[in-house]
Amino acid sequence: MSETSSRLARRLGTTDAVVIGLSSMVGAGVFVAIGPAAEAAGSALLVGLALAGAVAYCNATSSAQLAARYPESGGTYVYGRERLGPVWGYLAGWGFVVGKTASCAAVALTFGSYVAPDHARALAIGVVACLTAINLAGVRKTAIASRVILALVLVALAVVVAAGTEHGLGADDLGPAIGGWHGVLQAAGLLFFAFAGYARIATLGEEVRDPARTIPRAIPIALGVALGVYAVVAVVALASIGAAALARSAAPLEAVARASSWSWAPAVTRAGAAVATVGVLLSLLAGVSRTAFAMGANRDLPRWLGAVHPARKVPHRAELAVGAVVVVVLLVTDVRGAIGFSSFAVLTYYAVANASAWTLEPGERRWPRWLAGAGLVGCVALALSLPAASVVVGAAVLVVGLLIWWPTGRRLDP
Repeated sequence: MSETSSRLARRLGTTDAVVIGLSSMVGAGVFVAIGPAAEAAGSALLVGLALAGAVAYCNATSSAQLAARYPESGGTYVYGRERLGPVWGYLAGWGFVVGKTASCAAVALTFGSYVAPDHARALAIGVVACLTAINLAGVRKTAIASRVILALVLVALAVVVAAGTEHGLGADDLGPAIGGWHGVLQAAGLLFFAFAGYARIATLGEEVRDPARTIPRAIPIALGVALGVYAVVAVVALASIGAAALARSAAPLEAVARASSWSWAPAVTRAGAAVATVGVLLSLLAGVSRTAFAMGANRDLPRWLGAVHPARKVPHRAELAVGAVVVVVLLVTDVRGAIGFSSFAVLTYYAVANASAWTLEPGERRWPRWLAGAGLVGCVALALSLPAASVVVGAAVLVVGLLIWWPTGRRLDP
């Protein structure tokens, strides 16, 4: 799709796209995922972090070159349709929508739990409603809000790192590695959940200026910065209080801050975690709605989802529908179940992205083909490392989605 024929307004530059991607990654995951990863692998969670980052990089290169080739809203839903066929595009889009909807619910509940645990569900519903309204106001306002949120989160993480290094650190403080390679893979699968936000950049295909240049630059930059932040925080957390303490805590970074002599540090950390969840949720809601918009426009979901607001140039019906579905999910789900299911569905989405990138011709490539193959293998390995319940439920939901689509999808195929 050419820039002039874009259905949405192109208002974002490279910096805007990087900030939106960073606000999707440097958020709830860094405050939550380190604890379960430490329980799975001990200090070897650092190996899991490197593995998750490597898989994410492979996925990022695949997403970036595909986004440059197909600068449309929808991300891998579009790439799968164009490169592999409609059924694979639908599978990716369905996996993204249902997986990220579950992510939205999990992140919203995390926000409520940090702010007021006794009223977590009500607060979660309220924050979803508020952020849906922000996204309805227009994508530029989403980018501005992302900048503010990202800055506040980085300040909170800086406080955690400073508190954790108050008395100095040594290599001997990192603690033992446990769990073997299975533990490392499980830790990588948990930590990958925190990296997945870079796909948000690819879903902005119709809203960035010069997408063929902007998206391939923005995705690796955002991923590299996020990996650096995660590595610093993980090393300090492990060396400060150890893997066992991290695994026991529901708020591992707050535990790091509490171990210092700074009485104000835990409060800053809690505030940063609350703001981080808001930043992730803001981008998640926008990204899911763009994929739902693209699928509606192609009649893979109800066609009314493909409408664009005449003044704000945003997919307003898709925004409202996604917000409403997340509220319904919030009424029936818990955080752990939502995260496991989301991880399986999103890894399926990235597997389709890598398979699509594998089919690119040499003249369309910006990175070596083997990176796409490595990303595909990595996605499958991490997905299968998840708890059995997550794999079974995730696979069942994907099959149900295909059964719903199959009668009309085949009829609409070109």
